[in-house]
Amino acid sequence: MKTLRDWTLHTRHAAGADLLVEGRHLLSIRVLEHDLIRVSLKKDGTWRLDRTWCVAPGGEMPWQGRSRDELTGFACPAAKITDGETLVIETDVLRLTVSQPLHLAWAARIDGEWVPFVEERPTGGTLLDTRDHRHEHFLRRYPEDRVYGLGEKTGDLERSGRRFEMRNLDAMGYDAEKTDPLYKHVPFTLTQTERAGAWSIFYDNLASCWFDIGNELDNYHLPYRAYRAEDGDLDYYVRWAPQLLDLVKGQTRLTGGTAFPPRWTLGYSGSTMSYTDAPDAQAQLEGFLAHIAEHDIPCDSFQMSSGYTSIGPKRYVFNWNHDKVPDIAGMTTRFAEAGVHLIANIKPCLLQDHPRYDEVAGAGLFIRDSEDHDKPERSIFWDDEGAHLDFTNPDAVAWWQEGVTTQLLDHGIGSTWNDNNEYEIWDHHARCAGFGDPVDVGLIRPLMPILMSRASEEAQRRHAPGKRPYLISRSGAPGLQRHAQTWSGDNRTDWKTIRFNTRTGLGMSLSGFYNIGHDVGGFSGPKPGPELFVRWVQNGIFHPRFTIHSWNDDGTVNEPWMYPEVLPQIRAALALRYRLLPYLYTCLWQAADADEPMLRPLFLDFPEDPACWQERDEFMLGRDLLVANVMDAGAETRVVQLPRNATGWWDFHSGAYHAPGSRLELPVDLGSMPLFVRAGAVLPVSAGAMRADPSADQARDLLLFPTPGEASEVSLFYEDDGISEAPEHSLLRFTLASTDSHVTLDWQQAGSAAPILPSARVILPAGETRGLRAGGRDIASHDEVEL
Repeated sequence: MKTLRDWTLHTRHAAGADLLVEGRHLLSIRVLEHDLIRVSLKKDGTWRLDRTWCVAPGGEMPWQGRSRDELTGFACPAAKITDGETLVIETDVLRLTVSQPLHLAWAARIDGEWVPFVEERPTGGTLLDTRDHRHEHFLRRYPEDRVYGLGEKTGDLERSGRRFEMRNLDAMGYDAEKTDPLYKHVPFTLTQTERAGAWSIFYDNLASCWFDIGNELDNYHLPYRAYRAEDGDLDYYVRWAPQLLDLVKGQTRLTGGTAFPPRWTLGYSGSTMSYTDAPDAQAQLEGFLAHIAEHDIPCDSFQMSSGYTSIGPKRYVFNWNHDKVPDIAGMTTRFAEAGVHLIANIKPCLLQDHPRYDEVAGAGLFIRDSEDHDKPERSIFWDDEGAHLDFTNPDAVAWWQEGVTTQLLDHGIGSTWNDNNEYEIWDHHARCAGFGDPVDVGLIRPLMPILMSRASEEAQRRHAPGKRPYLISRSGAPGLQRHAQTWSGDNRTDWKTIRFNTRTGLGMSLSGFYNIGHDVGGFSGPKPGPELFVRWVQNGIFHPRFTIHSWNDDGTVNEPWMYPEVLPQIRAALALRYRLLPYLYTCLWQAADADEPMLRPLFLDFPEDPACWQERDEFMLGRDLLVANVMDAGAETRVVQLPRNATGWWDFHSGAYHAPGSRLELPVDLGSMPLFVRAGAVLPVSAGAMRADPSADQARDLLLFPTPGEASEVSLFYEDDGISEAPEHSLLRFTLASTDSHVTLDWQQAGSAAPILPSARVILPAGETRGLRAGGRDIASHDEVEL
């Protein structure tokens, strides 16, 4: 590994420059936007992998990837470039200075002055192995900086002082506080400074890598942070913004945005390994329908685990076990009649004794062995060896799509759960087809689950044209969110898992993965006790993916009715979830339409409040709801420190107003779900819905939470048919104004459709005594208005 030092200016461009480094390597600097600069190193002037599948500023990505030299989708504004002993590249916002020996330093223009925010380690910023493609990148680390991101990581949300690895693993039963690595590869960090706003760096490389955020010390260098990759290209994007929220949205746009799934995906989704593992799997599955009807439990979908494909104790993708499921059509019809969508688990590896293994191997659809390209690479998978499908081979994609269509979609199962897709192939040079340009699997391992999900998505779209598809994927990298929802994998049942899974989810959200959740109740380990189960459900209802899923050590199943003594509390939590669906769906639409994160750590919206930067169990759901779940066993009180916002907070349940920055010590019991609403908000909610389909809404309520003094705030309410690809929609823009004597609600209608329900009740909190005017007339709280 050699430190890169000497450079000369090779070529100037309107939006950047190329440097010749050590007389042989090409360092390219490109201004992509005024707030975004890309730096790329081509060893010996050549890319190691000349394509990306992560960077998609327009949302579109060719199957074969996007050329790394492609700049379409970026503004590439002309920059001011000054060269001499140093090279200085300036935009309206950013300044990058390159000095000798090779050293890059960034500054932001703040109030007309250039303020430095980060620089490379002065004693060597870029290291490159001249024999292979390993490389390292070092930046200065400042003690006051707060570092976030890295996607799906355990422990505290702030990452300083720790070391993390990106290497996709099937980490079943992981410790939500300590285990690393997990399932996803997200080489992206955000840093909040005290000097100059916030900045982010995204390394567009899918090879395994490590981030050290201050765990490592070296006496020969100033404090530093390190990125180390075992292969691939050093190709990174630095963005600056005044606030972290701008960086989060910018990263989501850079990697192609967020898929907009159907509305029913926000309903409760049942799941367990136990049903499909049972010899009478069909009876178990249909029994779930009977139980939700018996116990009056709302449910919109069921995620069917892989036991339906079994032969003996093992699983074989696209193979139906007809002893377990003798009447597929009858089963799927009964689910459809109950309004419960089925989602089937599928896996990308065929075990060596799979009934179709020889067929697929003979067609050359597997990833190939590194030494003998005529035979499949074989890896450990589910208690046996198997070969992984190569989704960079169009013939493998076609085979997969045929299986999805004939074995699932044609049977009435409309959605796919793309699981166990970490591609744990440790033969680094195993050969992938690469769409005609072969590539080592070690360069693109996290890409495979993205392409797998895309293959499933295309099959679903062809089978149901005009309808929005729904997919789940456990593994992946930036760009997965363009296709699928994800979750934090096979967690372990423990009280601390609720707390640290919540932080993991917030880290994923900060990293551009908005549509996420966790296995409610814990997937592996002991079954949860009644109190733990209730608290887990009460937390799960505030996440986009709300699924109770389990494979308990004792063979029991986590189900809403598993403890009759707490079923009233479970029903109350589910009722709150379904009441909030109109608001949740508006948040989901904003995530897809405007890159707004759904789950938000408090500092994202209230950066001026120092208390919001502490490790907190509270979080925002959208911009208006503050969730303060109870996460401790035997809790009798819950302390909540409300953010110092401009308007204050209302208790959702009691209707009591609290001033900005209030510290509350709330008495709690097993049914408590502390929830607060930003003053000034209008919450659209459902009355009496037992399904997530918009046609199930029986009545609409508009909950008003006015500011105490004179102010005017805006809220949105989005509706459509919940399923169509390009639906007619209604968008209501509410303006809630307050004076000392009155609260006034007005609204404007946009979109091509009327609201689904023509009227709504307008409801003030119990603690609000001012007069109410809505739609130009005086009314009383709980009166109905025409929308």
